[in-house]
Amino acid sequence: MTGTPLRVGLIGYGLAGSVFHAPLIAATEGLTLDTVVTSNPERQEQARAEFPGIRLATTPETLFDRADELDLIVIASPNRTHVPLATAALKAGLPVVVDKPVSGTAAEARGLAALAEERGLLLSVFQNRRWDNDFLTLRKLVEDGELGDVRRFESRFERWRPQPKGGWRESGDPAEIGGLLYDLGSHVVDQALVLFGPAAEVYAEADVRRPGAETDDDTFIALTHASGVRSHLYVSATTPQLGPRFRVLGSQAGYVKYGLDPQEAALREGLRPGPKWGAEPEPLWGRLGAGESPLTDGGRPVPTVPGDYPAYYAAVAAALTGAGPNPVTALEAAAALDVLEAAHRSAHDKVTVTL
Repeated sequence: MTGTPLRVGLIGYGLAGSVFHAPLIAATEGLTLDTVVTSNPERQEQARAEFPGIRLATTPETLFDRADELDLIVIASPNRTHVPLATAALKAGLPVVVDKPVSGTAAEARGLAALAEERGLLLSVFQNRRWDNDFLTLRKLVEDGELGDVRRFESRFERWRPQPKGGWRESGDPAEIGGLLYDLGSHVVDQALVLFGPAAEVYAEADVRRPGAETDDDTFIALTHASGVRSHLYVSATTPQLGPRFRVLGSQAGYVKYGLDPQEAALREGLRPGPKWGAEPEPLWGRLGAGESPLTDGGRPVPTVPGDYPAYYAAVAAALTGAGPNPVTALEAAAALDVLEAAHRSAHDKVTVTL
């Protein structure tokens, strides 16, 4: 990509903004991090130290008031702010990237999509775990027919955090859109829909297990896809022994993969995309086989495709210049929210929900 870089205004410099969005934007050819919005003095100093020369603002309205000086707004602020800020940015004539979940309801996501279409503007949702190394590997195995017809997909995003950390992500206030169902659930549901298509039925169990916790911290979601595949999805903060990240069973073979993609850990450590980014050593590769156990080295190791979070913003830059499609649309996010809302209802009412 050549020419003048597209100027990006980033709203929020907490975990999402400082660890994920800012470094990935800065690493993307064709984009430049122009302004960071945060009212926190410590985060302002952090942003200035990490990206010398950027502009700082204390309110999002500052960006909207000078919309002609920017080419993209990225919303990495708390979940409750996503819809109002995305609405304001689109009405100011600015393309938008919103961190997941784009909203608390599918209806809100579709409303934003309609507004973006009406204004002729890009609205993209940051679903970075479509570019996890294990997911890219599994997607290739499925597309290459290595598993035969997939019958069951098991996906686990589990942690051991026996003490609640607090903050809005663990708030019981529905307005905050907290809890694991909407946090990690946004990832595992999105991945399942990308792999196996729309869900026809949803069943879920959501529990609050830790003393002092206000919202779900141990959740299970079962999907029956229209394709016939069944997905069993687990998100938990209360798992003392972590299960496999993926266990996928097909008519010809199964694939089992342990461990999390290394990109988040690398970004948290201050590392930046470069050579060998997202690569994984052979001992961590998943295994493909039939009638065997990966715990006894059964099957054959499958080289893990390197993770590629930078691909998301490269695709955004291409979409903004007419050189490629939107990598994650708001309508795709709305389909995932249909499932999350159905899962919430299922767990609450103890029923299976038909979509």
